Amino acid sequence: MENLAIVDLGSNSARMAITEITPDGRFREIRRVKENTRLSEGMGREKMLQENAIERTIAALKRFKKIYQEIPNIKVRAITTAAVRQARNRQEFLKRVQREVGIHLQVLSGKKEAYYDYLGVIRTLRLNHCLILDVGGASCELVLVQQRKARNLISIPVGAVNLSEQYRLNGYVRAADLFRAQVAMNERLTKIPWLRYATRVPIVLLGGANRTLARMTQSYHHRHRHHRNGSIHGYQLSSRVVFATYRELLNRNLAQRKRMAGLEPERADIIIGGMLPLVTLLQRNSDGRVIFSESGVREGIITEYVNQRKRHHE
Repeated sequence: MENLAIVDLGSNSARMAITEITPDGRFREIRRVKENTRLSEGMGREKMLQENAIERTIAALKRFKKIYQEIPNIKVRAITTAAVRQARNRQEFLKRVQREVGIHLQVLSGKKEAYYDYLGVIRTLRLNHCLILDVGGASCELVLVQQRKARNLISIPVGAVNLSEQYRLNGYVRAADLFRAQVAMNERLTKIPWLRYATRVPIVLLGGANRTLARMTQSYHHRHRHHRNGSIHGYQLSSRVVFATYRELLNRNLAQRKRMAGLEPERADIIIGGMLPLVTLLQRNSDGRVIFSESGVREGIITEYVNQRKRHHE
């Protein structure tokens, strides 16, 4: 029995999943931990990781290490995405993590991140055609899937944290700020030529901002039933419900948003920025369905790992 710990250092949260892998290549998750570290906070136009954010992140990585060190036969794979990818001081940060935590972080390229998203989604969702959208703290990955193959993929450097900071979408949102943000988002998407082939397919959603949207609509629809903490994998919504939720959020200031069911209070200031890419895409999509996936980069990495191991043993 082999155990694989995947440490996934995102722009908004740090996660660790420990997966048990049997000799015949089956795997199941035995432990999952998440901490809100918001590594990309305050990076600004200078694209510099800030000291407070670095310290929060390193503290979280040390706590992860305490957990996985206890587990026998453990292999650790540590990856990091947009915040570190974009940072001008990324080398200093990577060296510091190596020195203080003893973890070697691999910085995933945007394309690689998108590809792992695709591997994770395609393993668990029975869809032939779709557009995958992963909204992180500092980037979005988009993958066009046709006949279960990744036809096109791209990563764009806008996400929940940097959109919210740049366009002041954190508190009560002014109409002029929202308009500026929407125009900018639209311009970004218009520059991706192959997106026009994705207007009649369902959108598969990954990433923290999208998971929050799923939980909000679930708690709203299931207020009278005990349906909390369930999996959101395969959960479906119509664009109508997405737009209605977005309007609800826009009608409130930060304090009011923090009290909404299903929305973690520490995400309340970045949820509007986090939903902007989806809302913009849905305005040009006639399918109107969104489907949530719990599988993404980490599951993609496990899939690749297991496949490589199989080849190695054959």
